[in-house]
Amino acid sequence: MLQPSTTFAAAQEAVGPIALRTAVAADIPALLTIEQRSFVTDRLTRRSFHYLLTRANATGLVETHGGRVAGYALVLFHAGTSLARLYSFAVDPDHRGQGVGRRLLEAAEQAARARDCLYLRLEVRRDNVPAIALYKAHGYREFGVYTDYYEDHMEALRLEKRLGATGPSAPVGGRLVPYYQQTLDFTCGPSALMMAMKAIRPDAIELSRRLELRLWRESTTVFMTSGHGGCGPVGMALAAWRRGLRVELFIKDDTTPFLDSVRSDDKKEVMRIVHDDFLEEMAGTDIAVHNRTLTADDMADAVRAGSIPVVLISSYRIYREKFPHWVVVAGADDRFLYVHDPLVHDHHHADIDRMNMPIPKSDFERMARYGKAQLRATLLLSERAES
Repeated sequence: MLQPSTTFAAAQEAVGPIALRTAVAADIPALLTIEQRSFVTDRLTRRSFHYLLTRANATGLVETHGGRVAGYALVLFHAGTSLARLYSFAVDPDHRGQGVGRRLLEAAEQAARARDCLYLRLEVRRDNVPAIALYKAHGYREFGVYTDYYEDHMEALRLEKRLGATGPSAPVGGRLVPYYQQTLDFTCGPSALMMAMKAIRPDAIELSRRLELRLWRESTTVFMTSGHGGCGPVGMALAAWRRGLRVELFIKDDTTPFLDSVRSDDKKEVMRIVHDDFLEEMAGTDIAVHNRTLTADDMADAVRAGSIPVVLISSYRIYREKFPHWVVVAGADDRFLYVHDPLVHDHHHADIDRMNMPIPKSDFERMARYGKAQLRATLLLSERAES
């Protein structure tokens, strides 16, 4: 049950029968009316509202005046992370100037805190001056811009607010790690590698699909559960080393990764051959191989020192699907690792949701392993010292 704020109580006394509650499917006709009256483009459809209110990992909030819906807020949550997103937010024109937006925003923040979320993020049209003023008055800060974001080509400002009472306002790290969204289902490894390489060598690396595919070709295991092969830790370490980076590989042993992801003996044999070839090539490099794993605290220390961890995780805790997945640790503080995830899983999520995702250290250690063999692999990338 949502707890009314003092501003809500005052408005209820002044205006009359006001209620703030969770939205339900029966509210959809009223929500569609508000969409029609509030937006010229980029309106949510009946299908989208139904999905968000009944199936998504989301919370819908409405304020009603005398039983009529005066405004709504939709907050998306992300499994495995402490991040929430204000996905959609609107007040009926007849009820503007009555504090509805302020109360709904406070309720959205309250709902995010109740789910232990550290940040609430959103996008807003650059020309929506009243909304921007509301957000900034509530402590939101701008951290990026989407160009050509809306149907009419208007750009969107990216805003966020730290909901925690203490701690730094942004991840503490040695470098600014840019974000790159993978363009294919099987290129998370190359995409994660590109983000780290660009942060370390910004003038030498261009983030492009050509590089994404080239890195995949260099580091693929050839076969995976089905379809195209994924990228193994040794192949990725070699790809980073070839581009002038200092590479440390933390992995428990030199066995062929991902073998349990295929059933065919012929495919397993091909994967072994590829892996053995990678190992032979790596023996002729100065890549440092450590037969141990990095803890979340180790990774935080490495980030503060200017290195960038590229980490293999199981996707299950985030996507509820079991496949190996590579992410980048882009920042750290005492409680969280801040992770860039190159995969944008569905159309309700934008890359704003996958940048600097705050993940509690204990949760990250549980997800940083894959398969029956509990494979744990981290590439620690930094600048290579000149000889």
